[in-house]
Amino acid sequence: MEDNTWACSSSEDGDDEVYFQNASDEEELGFSSASIPKLQFRNVKSKSIWNEEMGMGEVIEKNGKMWITTGIVRSGKIYSSIEETLYLMELGALQLFENSGRSISLAETYEKVAGGKSGCCWELFEVYRHLKSLGYIIVRHGVLWSLKSIKSSHRPAALEIAEESKELIDVGSVQRLFSELRVNDLRPDFDVYLPNSRFRKSSPGDPSFLLYLSRGHPPSRTEIEVLEKQCGGIPLKICLVTEGRVSFFSFDKVDLPVLP
Repeated sequence: MEDNTWACSSSEDGDDEVYFQNASDEEELGFSSASIPKLQFRNVKSKSIWNEEMGMGEVIEKNGKMWITTGIVRSGKIYSSIEETLYLMELGALQLFENSGRSISLAETYEKVAGGKSGCCWELFEVYRHLKSLGYIIVRHGVLWSLKSIKSSHRPAALEIAEESKELIDVGSVQRLFSELRVNDLRPDFDVYLPNSRFRKSSPGDPSFLLYLSRGHPPSRTEIEVLEKQCGGIPLKICLVTEGRVSFFSFDKVDLPVLP
């Protein structure tokens, strides 16, 4: 899929539109909608407490509409993954704190991602940032937006984890869910939804496609088959990050004619 095809969706997300309104400014600063977002310093920001053991941020004060499509809901609280947390910090929309009250800087959060902890690595963050800046709605694969979404989903993948998801009520269970995610597992990385102003975490519907980050080399046929079995009929796209450039591709089965 060509980059300009993806870019045409960037104006559909009202939350992100303000950060990419002037293309000439982006060129002067060396930015593009596929690279780092411009920092925006806001008077009113959301606030989160970082839980190192969980590898997530617990939102204690939310401002803005971005939480409609960001973070998972458990027991009435919103928890954001490391990639969600860093992305909002880059936009100047979120302040992150330790339990002690000390503010965590953007540089410190970059180090957390670069360290490959919390089920994320730098390449995965670049993929998340690229798609999010274009307006797509993204969540880690296999992680339900809300426990209420179990009743509204008919996906095979959701049914497979439904029993386990019923247990995801307290903070400890959320911690277990994220601690079991491994950056190098052969499994899809993200569920990706098209921009949708009517999106609800309680009834997200099926994602448009599942995304897998290729680690250093294109996946083999066997690996693709393993990945597709986990998709429940939803399209799979492969992603590759090379020197900061994010590329996407997919595979179709082709039957060659039998030669005489």
